[in-house]
Amino acid sequence: MKSGAKGCEVMVSGKLRGQRIKSMNGDRVNYYIDTAMCHVLLRQGVLGIKVKIMLPWDPTGKIGPKKPLPDHVSIVEPKDEILHTTPSQNRRVGSQNRLP
Repeated sequence: MKSGAKGCEVMVSGKLRGQRIKSMNGDRVNYYIDTAMCHVLLRQGVLGIKVKIMLPWDPTGKIGPKKPLPDHVSIVEPKDEILHTTPSQNRRVGSQNRLP
């Protein structure tokens, strides 16, 4: 995470396995996720460890994908507005608009 990753997922299967592990699917997994898999031999049996790391968006394409993430939001600072000090002509008086 210190290297700039957006997120990570570690899945352990075997004797120490958790319940209801979600795995990602779709086309975005091919661009934004790096995966690694390793098998560890213990006395209790073999453990499988899968690590998925979500890469940050990089416009140059060196450390991450060139495509921006679909939920990436860029905030643009608003321009200064000129306030008009002239009074408006469409003022209504409350007593004229009442029904009998």
